Order: sequence, then structure tokens, then C-alpha cells
Amino acid sequence: MAKRKDLEEGSPDERRLDESSSAESSSEDDTNMLDVEFEWFDPQPEHDFHGLKTLLRQLFDVDAQLFDLSAVAQLILAQPLLGSTVKVDGNETDPYAFLTVLNLQEHQEKPSVSNLVQYLLQRCAANAELSPLKGLLESLSTARIGLVLTERLINIPPEVVPPMYKMLLEEISWAVEENEPYNFSHYLILSKTYQEMESQIDQDSSKSHKKKKQRLGAGKQAGPAVFYFHPEDEVLQRYAQFYGGFDYVNQQGEGQSDSKRAFQELGIRSQGHMILIEAENFDPAVKATEQYFAQG
Repeated sequence: MAKRKDLEEGSPDERRLDESSSAESSSEDDTNMLDVEFEWFDPQPEHDFHGLKTLLRQLFDVDAQLFDLSAVAQLILAQPLLGSTVKVDGNETDPYAFLTVLNLQEHQEKPSVSNLVQYLLQRCAANAELSPLKGLLESLSTARIGLVLTERLINIPPEVVPPMYKMLLEEISWAVEENEPYNFSHYLILSKTYQEMESQIDQDSSKSHKKKKQRLGAGKQAGPAVFYFHPEDEVLQRYAQFYGGFDYVNQQGEGQSDSKRAFQELGIRSQGHMILIEAENFDPAVKATEQYFAQG
């Protein structure tokens, strides 16, 4: 594959985004502004292995131990002209975010990918909404599925995501022009969601907190509301052939949600999430995410 081409704004390695975040001091009238300059890079085999492995572990959550994450990270780094990382202190630092795509058909014989495909088959069998995926995954000899993997540290703003998706589309286009195996028929985005759970520690306290946190309009019998770790997923799945969630193999025991009490008094219970988008709808989906975050 040829070296990644320059875009109108310069090389993707040099493109930058200025983001501002504010932190409140003890005085409500005193706000400190912190300017953070994000930079996009190609995956760097010399620098990114451990950072990618950490982000993959976060993406797969409690099921991370089921996979050879080292092999998956190495596979990502073996295609350095496809996908992006986001950093803040230069090329030689750990990535704060990444996005890439793996060709399941091309790599199906690799143990790390074969194990991942079997995992996806098991998980989609447990959810009727995901059942059509079974036929595609079982026919990788003909189905050309690109598995999209993306994750970021929890405090990284979602505005870094649309440029990564846009660059990915351009890189795939260039690769296809050079007869590289990235002419996908479908894109499968592996992601995660969460539900807010009442704390086991505070189980004797009032249960009104949960009602306050549920989305407006949710029916009383609808069950816990589902929230997205990746807000862009709500946009992407509008263009999906189908999408749905799944429980992790390693069940989260009682009290584990309390270990993730990052949202006020409630714990969280995470779940896996899959979004399948046909190739012809992937470009419009990416453009929709750009428009969504451009609106602020």
C-alpha cells in the first residue's frame, strides 16, 4: 500500500484539533480553561503496542481475558497505513484513542481472529436482533466484513471520532484502488453500552434516584435505560442493517457495578454492543456523525 496521501488540510499525521475543557474551582464564578491540542497519527509499531492493548482491554471490558489482546494489537500495528490514533504529546507517546478496521475474511485463519469470530457468533446467538449476523460470520469465505474497533480514554471528547472515521474511509478508498483487501460488503462496529444500577451498598436507601436518571419518556415497564459509552453509536446505528446489545460471558457479580460508580450515586453495568452497516451506507453514516458533533 502506498504511503498515506496528504489531505487538503495537510498530512493526517499533522492534522490537529484544538479542544477546550473547563474545570470548576471551589468558586462557581471562577472557571479555569485548559487547552488541549489533539494530534492524529498512523498506528506506530514502535510506540503504540502497550497503549493499544490497554484500550482493547477497556473495549472488551470483563471479557478481555478471553482474547489474545497482544496478537490483536500486533495485527492492528501490522497495517500502519490504515486507521488512526489520537495523542496529545507527540508521536512517541501512548495513544489516547484509536480507530481501525480488520478484515475478518483475510485474517480468519489467525487464532486471535478466529477466536474473536467465535465469540461474536456466540454473543449474537443470544440476541434475536443480532441473529442475522450469524449467517454472515459463518460465510466468511464470501462475506467481506470489516470489523471496526475503536476506543478512547473516558475523558477524551467524542469530537475526536469523526476525523478518524473520515480518514478511515479515505484510506480504505486508496487501498481498494491499489487492490488491497479492503473492499468490504459490511462494517461491523464492536462497541459497548451501560445501564445504571442501584448501588448494592446503598440498597436500603430511596430508589427514587434511578427514576431521576432514566431518560424522559421511558416507560415504567421498559426496564433500565441504555446509555452509550460512545455517543456516535446512536448516530451510526440509524444507518445500520441491524444492531443490538449482548451480555458479556463473564457475568458481573453483585457489587461489581459499585466498582464503576463513576456517575453520582449509581453504579453501572456494562454490556457489549454491535452495529452492522452495509458498505453503501457507511459513508453517509460517517458524514452524519460529522454533522452531529459539528452542531455542538
